[in-house]
Amino acid sequence: MLKPAALRTGTARHFRGVTMIEVLVSVLILTVGLLGVAGLQARMQTAEIEAFQRAQAIVLLQDMVDRINANRIDAVNYVSPSDPLGTGSTLDCTAPGTNVALKDKCEWSSALTGSAETKTVGGAKIGAMNEARGCITNPVASMPREMVVAVVWQGIVPTVVPAATSCGSGNAAYGSDGKLRRAMIARIKIGCLQNNPTTGVCVTP
Repeated sequence: MLKPAALRTGTARHFRGVTMIEVLVSVLILTVGLLGVAGLQARMQTAEIEAFQRAQAIVLLQDMVDRINANRIDAVNYVSPSDPLGTGSTLDCTAPGTNVALKDKCEWSSALTGSAETKTVGGAKIGAMNEARGCITNPVASMPREMVVAVVWQGIVPTVVPAATSCGSGNAAYGSDGKLRRAMIARIKIGCLQNNPTTGVCVTP
């Protein structure tokens, strides 16, 4: 009679021990899973910010493309290769006057710094990407002329250095190796609408 009771007691203790181990293992698995979910959420938030900045860059890039297309005859005056517009720009916009190209560059430079949206009245500008800059070059000067508009900004995580444009390269904001620099470019072809019948020189771009 005593032996079965002892066996029952040992069996009960054995089951209690197994249950405790199972609970500890379950807690460990749950903890690892929650850590994984937290890491995934952080990566998703980073990807969301990157996508949002890219969408803003597309809007700003198209804005300048439209401005140049609307003033094709004066396209060469949009060039700003050595001094990127936007963040840190030294372009003098105090009195653009009636120069359409200069006014367009000033407005675009202001948009690149995020002036379209502020946190409070006169507060921080949040309407554009981080460290946004823009460059306009004229790699092909003869007709059909080619203009290249580039928009660069600061990413969140390092990636491959963009080779399509050197706009903003070497700036400390994009990391010592430039792998935080994001870039988008658009090429504009400006053909000749009217040639001089005698010389063949383009009269109306």
